[in-house]
Amino acid sequence: MNKLELQKMANEIRKDIVRSIHSAKAGHPGGSLSAADVFTYLYFEELNVDPANPDDPKRDRFVLSKGHTAPGLYAALAHKGFFPVEDMITLRHIGSHLQGHPDMKGTPGIDMSSGSLGQGISAAVGMALAAKMRGDSYRVYTLLGDGEIQEGQVWEAAMFAGDRKLDNLVMIVDNNGLQIDGDIADVCSPYPIDKKFEAFNCHAINVEDGNDMDQLKAAFDEARSVKGMPSVIILKTVKGKGVSFMENVASWHGVAPNDEQFQAAMEELEKAGEALCQM
Repeated sequence: MNKLELQKMANEIRKDIVRSIHSAKAGHPGGSLSAADVFTYLYFEELNVDPANPDDPKRDRFVLSKGHTAPGLYAALAHKGFFPVEDMITLRHIGSHLQGHPDMKGTPGIDMSSGSLGQGISAAVGMALAAKMRGDSYRVYTLLGDGEIQEGQVWEAAMFAGDRKLDNLVMIVDNNGLQIDGDIADVCSPYPIDKKFEAFNCHAINVEDGNDMDQLKAAFDEARSVKGMPSVIILKTVKGKGVSFMENVASWHGVAPNDEQFQAAMEELEKAGEALCQM
C-alpha cells in the first residue's frame, strides 16, 4: 500500500474500533486509537503473514502485550482478511471469538493470548529466541503501552533479549503519555524510555509522530537494518487519535462511548475518510 492507502485503512480501523466498543458497551478506545496507525502499518506493510495460512511456521509473529487494546488489533486482522469485518460488532459478546483481550485459541491471526500487562513481551522474547535456536528467519514484533513498561517483567525481558542479541525482535512502545490514572510521568515516570532500553543492549529508535506513516516506515526500515541486538521503536502518539473529544483525555482509557458520543465520533471519522478520498 502507498501512504494514502495506509491512511485510509487506518481511518477504517478507527471506525471499527469505535463501532465495536460502542456495541460492547465496554472496552479501551484511547489506546486502541493511538495505535491504529501502527496496527495498520504492521499488517499491511511490515508483517509477513497470510490470512489463508494463519499457522504458517514461517510467518512473522506479533504479540499485543498491551492486550486491552485488542479492538485495534482485531480491526486490522479483519481488514487483512483473517475473519469478517462484520464480526467486529460482536466484541465482548458471549459466544464471540472477539473477547476483551486476545485469545490465541479462539481468534484467527492471534499468536499469543495476552492482557496481563508486562507478560506479552516475555512471550515475544521467547518466540524470537526459538527462531534463533531453530535457525528460522521469521521476525517477532510486540506492542507495549507506556504505562505497561512500569512493570518490572518488561525489563527482565528486555535484559534477556539484549543479552541474547535477539536482532529478530522488534519491541514497540506506544508512548501516548496517558494511562488509566492520568499522565504516566505523574503516576510513575518511565522516562527516559530510550536510555532505559539502551542500558539493556537494545537499539532505540525514537519516532516524533507515531501516527505518521512516513515516520513509521523509516523506523521499521531502520529496525530491519540492525544486527546483533533487538530494536525498540518508541512512538510518540496521541491517545484517542482521530476522535477530537477523546484525544489526550485520560478518562477515555477504558470507557465506551454512549449513543450520542458514538454518532459524533463516527461523523468525525467519516469526514476524515472523505477528506482522504479527495487527496
